[in-house]
Amino acid sequence: MSTRPGRRAVLASGLAAGATAALGGCATGGAGSRGGPAPEVTKGDSKELTGSITVWSWDVAAKAMRRLAKDFRQKHPGTTVKVTDIGYDSAYDKITVGLKGGSGLADVLTVEGPRMATYMGTFPQGFYDLSKPAGPYEKDFDKAAWRTVVNPQGKVVALPWDIGPCGLFYRRDHFRQAGITPESLATWDDFVRAGEQLKKRTGRRMLILDPVEDSTFAMLLQQQGQHLYVDGRVAVDTPEALRAATLLKTLADKGLVDYQKQWDGLVTGTKEGKAATTPTAAWWMGTLAADAPELKGRFGVIPLPAFTAGGVRTSNSGGSVLAVPAQSKNPELAWAFVEFLLTNVDRQISMLKQEGLFPAYLPALADPYMSSPQEYFGGQSALKVFASLAPTTPPVEYTKDGAKATEIMNSTITGILLRDKDPRQALDSAAAQIAAGTGRQRIVG
Repeated sequence: MSTRPGRRAVLASGLAAGATAALGGCATGGAGSRGGPAPEVTKGDSKELTGSITVWSWDVAAKAMRRLAKDFRQKHPGTTVKVTDIGYDSAYDKITVGLKGGSGLADVLTVEGPRMATYMGTFPQGFYDLSKPAGPYEKDFDKAAWRTVVNPQGKVVALPWDIGPCGLFYRRDHFRQAGITPESLATWDDFVRAGEQLKKRTGRRMLILDPVEDSTFAMLLQQQGQHLYVDGRVAVDTPEALRAATLLKTLADKGLVDYQKQWDGLVTGTKEGKAATTPTAAWWMGTLAADAPELKGRFGVIPLPAFTAGGVRTSNSGGSVLAVPAQSKNPELAWAFVEFLLTNVDRQISMLKQEGLFPAYLPALADPYMSSPQEYFGGQSALKVFASLAPTTPPVEYTKDGAKATEIMNSTITGILLRDKDPRQALDSAAAQIAAGTGRQRIVG
């Protein structure tokens, strides 16, 4: 699932449609936060499970769990699973209130990966320790996603669900018109040169950026193996950050960027052909198929360009986990339901086909469905591109102070793109602001 609210409705018809065509701050406290470590779940699935649980989720995720809950109840006749769609817009308010107050939460919660870091840091005893039953599955999950479910104390408190491995979507027709071969875009320097050629021969821009809430900087940062914090310290002025910001400024200075605000602007601009590429996650496949069916056959997918030849060619954008809050009255059943959903290839592939949820569960990436040709992408096995990239996604660190850093970085990148701010000076200023606002030390300076 995406990390942007505006994308949620798109995803509802999103990647699932493509598959069909193919084939806020918190106060410390909460349940268990006083007196001792978080409680443990010590056993996994059992034939003797009984009782009932409630599950909170939203949109396509809730739809998937309602569908598969029927299969779970058939396997465990003495159980009841009630899935409630609490809506994305209010989900985190509800979860935060429940954690802070120590009551009122469902037995299973859907949480986006970076958000989970906030909750793990702010409510260290707010979730069941799933280390014993979940730990053996670590090797079976995307390592970047696994990083988001391990708390600062080293305990596993959730299980990864879906991820957003990134690649480069490109317009086949625009590239042909400009004489660009997609295979030539091995590095971001190649990408810039191709953009200049595209602009000269067609007058088109290379990509669309949001001038207010840019998400490309974070994607470029993770591609290099870090996020906004490293070892708990502010890391927005590292060499990696400077490299990412300088790339964005270079693209802007050369006139290769079309600016469109928010999600609707990106979708509309893409449909209108204002840019030849979109560097983003696998879920964009469904957006294209659902919102631009008239462009069928015009798009292809390749890995992201690397920063250096032979370097990492992917990143991650989006994804979620399932957690069991410490106030659950039936944690064994809650864990069993999570395990049932997320550690089975057939169920993971069914959620990809029907709800567009790209699995973090690595065995599912080897399923034959991933290699199926997709009509929308001109017969290319586009899912296979992302399936091959996902295991190489660099794990990065998220902290409870991510929101503060993101807010400052949005303003910083806007200044670099639109107000000709020097990247080095702008990042240094941003790092100082984040350090002052969070009380954290800086990596640099």
